Amino acid sequence: MLRAFSNRNYRLWAAADLVSVTGTWMQVLGLNWVVMERTGSATSVGLSVALSTLPAMVCGPWAGALADRMSPRRIIVVAESLHVLIALLLALTVWAGLPLPVLFGLTASAGLVGTVEGPALGRFASQVVPRSDLGNALAWNSVVNSVGRVLGMSLAGVLAALLGEALLFCLNAVSFTAVIVTVLVMRPAQFHPLAVSTPEFAGVRAGLRYLRTQHVLLVLFALGFVLSSLGRNYQVTMAAMAEGPLGAGPAGYGTLSAVFAVGTVLGGLAAARISAYTMPVLLATAAATSVLQAVSGLVPGMVGFALMLLPIAAGAVVIDTVKSTRLQLDAAESMRGRVLAVQGTVAGGAGALGAPALGWLSEHLGPQEALLLAGAVTLLVTGVAALVLRELARRSATAPQAPAAEPALTPA
Repeated sequence: MLRAFSNRNYRLWAAADLVSVTGTWMQVLGLNWVVMERTGSATSVGLSVALSTLPAMVCGPWAGALADRMSPRRIIVVAESLHVLIALLLALTVWAGLPLPVLFGLTASAGLVGTVEGPALGRFASQVVPRSDLGNALAWNSVVNSVGRVLGMSLAGVLAALLGEALLFCLNAVSFTAVIVTVLVMRPAQFHPLAVSTPEFAGVRAGLRYLRTQHVLLVLFALGFVLSSLGRNYQVTMAAMAEGPLGAGPAGYGTLSAVFAVGTVLGGLAAARISAYTMPVLLATAAATSVLQAVSGLVPGMVGFALMLLPIAAGAVVIDTVKSTRLQLDAAESMRGRVLAVQGTVAGGAGALGAPALGWLSEHLGPQEALLLAGAVTLLVTGVAALVLRELARRSATAPQAPAAEPALTPA
């Protein structure tokens, strides 16, 4: 269960990740609540979320091609430095009460930097553990991220009430600095290098040609898009439930966010105990989570809704862990950055479309009805994905075996 922690570089990376995620979620909570407080609109919160993810839809493939050709450490150091600057500018914007368009512009800038950094982070995380420990490392990454989310949300509520939201962005800038220092002090000799693309297999077009032949990966992308857009944008629906049917206000939103984070910790621990990250595990968890989401809005009271969030959040982490493991292990090493970039693009599209859509549904149909409709759609799509994957497996079993056309590789 603790295999990944036998690697020194991973222990350092996990510690830095905990600090960074804590700061990030402090900023997320502060940003979402500043927008909700100024506008009183769940749609505006959805727009803020969309602006942070929209760059991934446009720039993701190029970020992946860059990660497959350059040192991920170099990309991470530059990107984290830019995150420090943007966080400080956000703090100044909130403190000075500058107009929302300024806030939205900085949010989009942070999303753009995160898009460029994302595939490099994925490749770098694969280099701090051997291939056999990758699934376990991804599961523990989820635990670390969840613990950081709990800490971030909990601290954010207290600090924002005492000292104001601007402080949250300053602390996030400090957390990015911790990542830069950690990356620089790691031991390169203990990395597990991945192959990089030769020039003839580099670039966005080569990556897209490769993905067209990987039908299972394409199904995972499609399923992930639906689950993320309608089943994972709880930032919007929790805010709408807290402001509307539950009548809990900002304190209730913070409580629900913390409960959701606790559920992700439980999900990460469950994922770390999984011995094989297989498609049946992914599909069964997606189906169960969809059913729970559909009925969550119908459970009366703040306590009832919070209790429903626990298994939903846990299931979301198991889904992400299995899906990410399969995407990385089933893809060629020289294409992993571009596969991760497409995954980021899919997630960006899900946020850009799903968050405003859920906000609109919450305002016009009601938050409870929005949860019911979204859960029903994700359950239907999960069933369709199961049928398609079964058909692909049947065709693969009956097709004559031919040597796989693997992209040319160059040692990192």
